[in-house]
Amino acid sequence: MLNRPSKRYEALAEEIEASIRAGTLQPGDRLPSVRQTAASRGVHPSTVFQAYYRLEARGLVRAHARSGYYVAAATPPAELDRASEPDGDSIEVDVGERVFAILKATMRRDVVPLGSAFPSPLLFPLARLARTMAATVQKLDPRASVDHLQQGNADLRRQIALRYLADGMHVDADDLVVTNGAMEALHLSLAAVTRPGDAVVVESPTFYAALQALEQRGLRAIEVATHPREGIELGALAEALERQRPAACWLMTNFQNPLGGLMPEAKKRELVALLARHDTPLIEDDVYAELHFDPRRPLPAKAYDEHGLVLHCSSFSKCLAPGYRIGWVAPGRWRQAVARLKLSTTLTASTPAETALAAYLEHGGYDRHLRKLRQQLASQQQAMLAAIARHFPAATRATRPDGGYFLWLELPPGIDAMDLHRRALALSISVAPGPIFSSRAEFSHHLRLNYGHPWDARFEEAMAALGRLAATIRAA
Repeated sequence: MLNRPSKRYEALAEEIEASIRAGTLQPGDRLPSVRQTAASRGVHPSTVFQAYYRLEARGLVRAHARSGYYVAAATPPAELDRASEPDGDSIEVDVGERVFAILKATMRRDVVPLGSAFPSPLLFPLARLARTMAATVQKLDPRASVDHLQQGNADLRRQIALRYLADGMHVDADDLVVTNGAMEALHLSLAAVTRPGDAVVVESPTFYAALQALEQRGLRAIEVATHPREGIELGALAEALERQRPAACWLMTNFQNPLGGLMPEAKKRELVALLARHDTPLIEDDVYAELHFDPRRPLPAKAYDEHGLVLHCSSFSKCLAPGYRIGWVAPGRWRQAVARLKLSTTLTASTPAETALAAYLEHGGYDRHLRKLRQQLASQQQAMLAAIARHFPAATRATRPDGGYFLWLELPPGIDAMDLHRRALALSISVAPGPIFSSRAEFSHHLRLNYGHPWDARFEEAMAALGRLAATIRAA
C-alpha cells in the first residue's frame, strides 16, 4: 500500500494533480498565484513553490516568466502505478547474450539513443574537468600512483565523506574504497558477501547489469515485487527472506533503473531494520541520487544502517564525469574484504582522474553544476512525457520519476517490445526492451526510455516514429 504524502507540499501537489486529471483544471488554465495559495492554505510560500516545482517536474504544469504557472497543454500519459508480480522463486541467470545483442546495436553514433543507459556527455563540465586534470597532473608526485593502493586517493575520499556529511550522514573517509566506477564497487561488494550458488534478491524489473553480475558469479536471482514509485515491496521481501534465505540483496532505493522509483525515507528505515533482523547484507546501488528534482537530495538506506550491513555504492559517472570511471563503496563491516579484493584485481583507480576530481570538488562549482543539470533533466522529462502523450497509443502508461533520467513505459497488450526494438533500430532509433530487465525475460510489452539528452527535433521525430511503429504492431 502506498504511504500517504509525508510533506505538506507533496499533499498540495497531489491535490492539484487530481484536479488536472479530473478535468477541473484544463490545459492552459492558470494556477492561483503562490501568494494566493499560501494565504488560502495557511502555508508558507516556499511550500507552494515546492508543490508547483514538483508538478512542473512531472510535466503537469509549466512556468511562464512573470506570469505564473499554467496547466500544461498536453496532459502526460497515465501513470504506471502497479507493482510487479514475480513468482518469488530463485532462478539461474542467463541474460548475457540477450543483453549484449541488444546493447551492441545501440552504440552507433547515428542511432537516437533512447535505449542508452547513459546521459548525454554534453550535460557535464568536461572542459573544466580537463583543465583541472591538466593543472593537477603537472603537480602530481610521481609516487602518488602507489601511495593510495587499496582504498584510493585520500583527498578524494575526504571530499566524498564531506558530501555524506552535508546530507547528515557520518561516513569516515577511511571507511571508503575508491573504485573504477560504480560497477566495480558493486562487483567487489557482491564478491565480498556471496559465494557461487548463493541466491540474491533483486527488484522486478531490475537493471540488467545486476543480472549480468549474478550470472558471472554463478549466483541465482530472486526477483521480488517492486512498485514503480516506491520501490521494492517489503512484505514480499520479508517472505523471500524467510523462505529463500538469500545471501544478499542488490537494490536501488533512489530513482531505480529502469522504473525511476524513489523509496520513501520511512520505508528505507523499515527495509534496513528488516534486513538487520535477518542479518542479510544490502548492496545499495545509488548512482542516481544526485539527480533529484525535489529540493533535497534523498538519503540512501545507508543512512539508517547501525550494523554495517549496507554496502553503499556510487560514482561520479552519472552526475559529473562520465568516462573518468571513478566510483566508490562504503562497505560497512566488509571494508577490509572489499579493499583486499580491490587490491587483488585492479589495484587502484586512475590516479590522474582521482586527483582531478578531488581538486574540482574542493574548489567548488559542483553544486552549481548539479542544480543546472537537475533543471535540464526535469525539463527533458517533461518533453518526453508530452511526446508520449502526442504520439503513443492512448492506453500507454508511464512512470513519472522525481529524478534520474529514465521512463518506464507499459505499452498496450499486443505490442511486443522486442519487435518494436528491432523495427526501431532499422530506423536508427534505440530503445531498451523490457525483457532484458528480467531473469525470466518478462515485461514483454514494456520499454525503458532515456530522456538524459538535450531535447531537439531529432528526438521528437524519433518519438513520433516509435509511436507509429507501436500502433502498426498493435494493429497487426
